[in-house]
Amino acid sequence: MKKIRFPFHTLFHSLLAMLLVMVTTIPLWLLGRETLGEAVISLTYLVPVSWSAYRWGQVPGIGAALTASLAFNFLFIPPFYTFAIGRLEGWLVLVIFVGVAIIVVEQIQSSIVKAREATFMYELSASLADARTPDAVARILTRQIQQLFQASLVRVLVRNPDSDSSTTVSQPEGIQKQDRPDRVLPVLNCWGLVGEIQIWRGFYSDLPPEDGALLRNFAFQAGKTFERIQKTQAEGYTRSGM
Repeated sequence: MKKIRFPFHTLFHSLLAMLLVMVTTIPLWLLGRETLGEAVISLTYLVPVSWSAYRWGQVPGIGAALTASLAFNFLFIPPFYTFAIGRLEGWLVLVIFVGVAIIVVEQIQSSIVKAREATFMYELSASLADARTPDAVARILTRQIQQLFQASLVRVLVRNPDSDSSTTVSQPEGIQKQDRPDRVLPVLNCWGLVGEIQIWRGFYSDLPPEDGALLRNFAFQAGKTFERIQKTQAEGYTRSGM
């Protein structure tokens, strides 16, 4: 049975995002709709929505957008102090605002995720470039993947090319899991299957799809690094035997 995970930090950040919208509403309400106009009010509400999405993520950003739309409707779209909308113009203004707010949230979150993933892949490639043994590669992979996804457990199995045995490295160390991993990534290179990356999702986070580009890049980087190390070791054996 799948465990239900309650995202306490997401709920807390969503409440902060809603509070930020309410604080923004105070000066808008004091200045009034006649002074500012609906266009200025709607653009001003995009500020806390954008900040919430940038600072706390997509769910708080959506929460801020919905809170802003309710406040906008209640205070600035006639009839006032009710959630009813009396004119078609009011519906259009509200629908356009909600649509723009959600698009802004999604675009901000997408940009942040892409930048984070690009930075992580650069750091991973730089770390793997200095690895000289399969065990070192496995430790780098487990540590960085666990930190990126806040996974409850990351395990890397490395096959010994000279035997049927394998080496297992886990992060955090000492944790055992009886259930199946949420993501299993085969690590391949020119010699075939050389290892496997297993990931168990954490309590507060989720994982990208198994066939997504990010996880495929992890497995590809690992496979190329194992291939480089095996070639280097094979060349060393050849030189020592000469």
